[in-house]
Amino acid sequence: MQLDVGAEVDLRVIHRGVGAITKSDITLASASTAVVIGFNVKPEPQTAIFADQEGVEVRFYSVIYNAIEEIELSLKGLLKPEFEEIILGTAEVRDLFKSSKVGTIAGSIVTEGIIRRNAKARVLRDGAVLAEDVTIESLKRFKDDATEVKEGFECGIGVGKGADLQIGDIIQVFEMREKKRA
Repeated sequence: MQLDVGAEVDLRVIHRGVGAITKSDITLASASTAVVIGFNVKPEPQTAIFADQEGVEVRFYSVIYNAIEEIELSLKGLLKPEFEEIILGTAEVRDLFKSSKVGTIAGSIVTEGIIRRNAKARVLRDGAVLAEDVTIESLKRFKDDATEVKEGFECGIGVGKGADLQIGDIIQVFEMREKKRA
């Protein structure tokens, strides 16, 4: 049986032995900032106290599959998170308005999904990316502020000075979500 945590994590076995966990095992783990794993053993009372004093984590298992599963999960927690882009929605720019507070407001209709205030967005013109990683700074339905607008509804979208919008541009809203590791 082998641990499957990927090449990004360096797993080293510092010492292995048979029998009860001893003070010397705890001392070695403390010096190496390691975790002590006991399989089908119980700690001696003075060893458990010494481990607490040294700040060494000691884990005990009686079923090997439980040990492997828990160790894999712990090691995967050391990996850098991976993110994936999720498209929330798109809107087509139908008209442009100037505002002294937020710059240009794009009078738009939501053509797919939802548009959410404070979400990340990109502006597309003729299928090409015009502006990347802009933020939906303001979102209005008629004169009222909105947190999100659903498909089929008109809205005013403010992206600040991040993009030079034109009628016909597409505003694509997305968010980055952490991917679960298998």
